Amino acid sequence: MTLSLSRTTATTCTQQHKAPAPSLFTFLTVWKERRELAGLSEARLKDIGVSPRAAAQEAARPVWDLPSRHR
Repeated sequence: MTLSLSRTTATTCTQQHKAPAPSLFTFLTVWKERRELAGLSEARLKDIGVSPRAAAQEAARPVWDLPSRHR
């Protein structure tokens, strides 16, 4: 048994699953959030339930390494 797809069906399937590319605004927002996180005091981090080590790791991530909510 042979299965063949027409060219239009193959194109449609590919386009349906393609996620939109992040915008420049998204990258700037993530960069700003990470800079603000890096500047929080230990007391503020404790208030939001984030350890200083976790905050430092998140702040050190490159801007193109987006969190899942921005993908």
